[in-house]
Amino acid sequence: MIFRRQELEAFEDQMLAPYAVRSKNSKGLLYIEEESAQRTAFQRDRDRIIHTTAFRRLEYKTQVFINHEGDYYRTRLTHTIEVAQIGRSIARGLGANEDLTETICLSHDLGHPPFGHSGERVLNQLMLDYGGFEHNKHTYRIVTDLEKRYPEFSGLNLSWETLEGIVKHESEYDSSDAKDFNPDLRGHLEAQICNIADELAYTAHDLDDGLRSGMIHTGMLEGIELWEIISNPFRWSGTQIDELSRHQINRELIGYLVSDVIQATEKKILESKIKSVDELQRLSYNVLCFSDELQQRLRVLKDFLYKNLYRHYRVQRMAVKADRILTDMFKAYQSESTILPQHIQGLIEDQGLERTICDYIAGMTDRYAIEEYQKLFDPKSLP
Repeated sequence: MIFRRQELEAFEDQMLAPYAVRSKNSKGLLYIEEESAQRTAFQRDRDRIIHTTAFRRLEYKTQVFINHEGDYYRTRLTHTIEVAQIGRSIARGLGANEDLTETICLSHDLGHPPFGHSGERVLNQLMLDYGGFEHNKHTYRIVTDLEKRYPEFSGLNLSWETLEGIVKHESEYDSSDAKDFNPDLRGHLEAQICNIADELAYTAHDLDDGLRSGMIHTGMLEGIELWEIISNPFRWSGTQIDELSRHQINRELIGYLVSDVIQATEKKILESKIKSVDELQRLSYNVLCFSDELQQRLRVLKDFLYKNLYRHYRVQRMAVKADRILTDMFKAYQSESTILPQHIQGLIEDQGLERTICDYIAGMTDRYAIEEYQKLFDPKSLP
């Protein structure tokens, strides 16, 4: 049997919860296009995101550890893939639209600059007098303008619901600005899933990478309730955990958090008595949540990671380097725009000098930014 778009849309009607977004009910596109014969609207959105230059660049952008520190640490790309996998698992358990959830998850970090949150902080500081910089807003600009792949329009021409999920992405480190997407409404169920999948993923894999790096060890985690619950079935000698046990614990932690999210969210949905997408978005709170007990346990673990991993001197040294690299490059381009590549100079008249520079730097990978810095400031480097 061949599954065309119409069959896939009918399958959504049968399988999805009443408050899940259906692709056939999409509010549409900014630019009119013929619908795909084989893919739903959200499946096409997902495919377009995966094929972008911005998505490929995530492979060489920092999560916590800069790319050249080792092949085994998460990058912004592997983080994104893990968020998408976790998002699909949660969506499946709640009867949400898996394709829309995955699409938002895959796009949520497209706008991240080099060097992770340190790079974002530096660019925002440099751009304070020119509109600032925030990676959520930059993601939206990438998918609606900066990616040039179609002769008829700029951007990717994504569905309204995908764009709404992007602009309403919120986490502990992200804020949303949804003025053009019904700002008084909550994000739809699939957008909310992406928010919590992001939080869940970075907590689990940052703990895993921290243990692998040796910056933290199991002795430091003693007394943290969530760690004790997850690690109790596994035993090892000393404070250095073996690789197999670390993998088992990471898997156990993700499964534990996903199960709690699904159960806690189901309870909140039943209590709210919602029956449609509109009713869900008009609630005064997000339905996606952890249980109160787990939220408290998770808070303790996240505070531990902030103090002992994100503020570790090795991570902080790289943050200082990132500050110098991005600041010096920005100011050099600002003082003499002719050192920018020719095709970048051509954008200045329409976008302004500082925004053009910011877009150029934000698109760099860690590796490219370091190489560009050397070309600008090392007399022995070729221009």
